[in-house]
Amino acid sequence: MKLTVKNIAGRDQGELEVKFSLIEDGKGTQAVHDSVVAYLANQRMGTACTKTMGEVAGTGKKPWRQKGTGRARAGSFASPLWRGGGVVFGPKPRDFGKKISKATKQLALRKALSERLKSGDVVVVDDLKLNSPRTREFVTLLNALNVEGSALVISPGQDRNLTLASRNLPRVELATSDSLNTYQVLRFDKLLFTRGAFERVEQRLAG
Repeated sequence: MKLTVKNIAGRDQGELEVKFSLIEDGKGTQAVHDSVVAYLANQRMGTACTKTMGEVAGTGKKPWRQKGTGRARAGSFASPLWRGGGVVFGPKPRDFGKKISKATKQLALRKALSERLKSGDVVVVDDLKLNSPRTREFVTLLNALNVEGSALVISPGQDRNLTLASRNLPRVELATSDSLNTYQVLRFDKLLFTRGAFERVEQRLAG
């Protein structure tokens, strides 16, 4: 499969041969599912915490005597029945993380990228060097490349001008070729690669 490489003005600059083999059949669908579920699970903080009766600050004194007051018997100010008391079976800090194998991650990324390539959702640009960190310049670039809707911009490494120019665009996100994951590939309407970034992703998939 060949991809047309464009410059920042939107004009053709040649072609790029896709070096990894695309997944044509249903293989890899489960790997994609497992990878996305694991990614989303690993984003959860798991920091919700409530206090039990033993952790609530306060005295251990009995509120009133057991008998003779006409009120229901009570043994603690920290009772879960009382305002400010402990919580029964409340959440505690926990780890929601899921682990999947490196081979599963690689298969999932290859499957997801294969589908986006076949759908024509991948745009490759020769370079993405901006002269200034202005959002207007970056929007002009996206329009020249016919990138509409939400977009994931993948570059070989961090670029200060690119980061500053894109941070005011709520539907645009940046990624590097080393950090690209299956969830990002599936989430956005368009994938905008630089030539260098696409070649580095190919190396990841070949490895």
